[in-house]
Amino acid sequence: MPVNSLTQSLLLPELKFIKLTYSHRASSNYHVEKVSEAEVCPKCATLSKSVYDRRLVKVKDSPVRDKMIFLEILKRRFWCEVCERPFTEPVPGITKGHRTTQRLKRAILWACENFVDLERVQRTYRVSAGYVFKTLYDQLEIELKRKINYPWPSTIGIDEHSFRRNKKFGFTEYASVIVDYKNKRPFELVEGKTGADLESSLAHIEGRENVSNVILDMCDAFKGFAKEFFPNAKVIADKFHVLRLLTPAINRRRKELAGDRRKNPIGRLLLKNGYKLEYFKQKTIWFWLEDHPELKEIYSWKERMHLFYRIKGFERAAKALTAMTDEMANSEIKEIKTLRKTLMKWRNEILAYFETGLTNARTEGFNNLAKLVQRRAFGYRSFRNYRLRFLNACA
Repeated sequence: MPVNSLTQSLLLPELKFIKLTYSHRASSNYHVEKVSEAEVCPKCATLSKSVYDRRLVKVKDSPVRDKMIFLEILKRRFWCEVCERPFTEPVPGITKGHRTTQRLKRAILWACENFVDLERVQRTYRVSAGYVFKTLYDQLEIELKRKINYPWPSTIGIDEHSFRRNKKFGFTEYASVIVDYKNKRPFELVEGKTGADLESSLAHIEGRENVSNVILDMCDAFKGFAKEFFPNAKVIADKFHVLRLLTPAINRRRKELAGDRRKNPIGRLLLKNGYKLEYFKQKTIWFWLEDHPELKEIYSWKERMHLFYRIKGFERAAKALTAMTDEMANSEIKEIKTLRKTLMKWRNEILAYFETGLTNARTEGFNNLAKLVQRRAFGYRSFRNYRLRFLNACA
């Protein structure tokens, strides 16, 4: 291949190679100019052929084999007869007002995702830390718009996780993740966990009438938001959050009796599903509970909840839930009375599981990934940067 053709292939489109100079051993200057007979005014869209003057602009391009490349572009300024003012011709691959190419920015994004630390990115591309930081998140935003740019899916999951600690007022700030179940990816990340926070951040997304299933934990804020924001959706309470309703009561009672010894095996056995335990372990638990009647009753209702979720069919589950709440009314234990109120309040959402079989496990998995993203960066101060990092990492 001729040298001139090889050099031309390294340049941006619509640029013509003039000559090559070397400022020092580690960099090359390509003198180029744009070849076009006329340009369109960016304000009035008038085609102009009259050249007003020329200016030399130096733009940094992506390096080739660790050698820095600079494009010295002789840009023309055309005169617009309609606007009666000059304008500078645009160059594809270079954003207006920038002195670096899009090719270099994409290379920095790749380096930030593959290098050990950002300091190596600075040394490799010979740019400042501020430029790396700004370019990284600008490119992540462009990538995110390319990956996630579609209306609401049919099935979503909603859950929250802690984002950062507010040092000024001493409270924990939260972020809420919305997961697209069909595409198995996070759909959006919202700052806050109240209904107002979710509505203000998600109102711009089209197609909310397409959502038919919303899976969430037993949070009143999420429940109210889902029913109001998604008019055609069925709200489903997460199975595992329902099964954990009695876990704090069992732990509290067990600590009062056996102490807070982490190696005590009875603590782990009481929280497991008794249906899946070996016979001798089940016998040991019930034998130990004989001397503690209140804890025995709480444990019995915990096992009854596991039995409830082994029922097949909506009608049978509805009858079983009614029977359970009726029996709970005879209990004198405070935790059982509280459980009964919760089950009656969330009755429709709990029974919706038996129609769909959907749980919030996938959303919980992405919550764990969100914590990994936070730990990798040692925390985030900017929610925008955290959102871009998390959604791009999981999408």
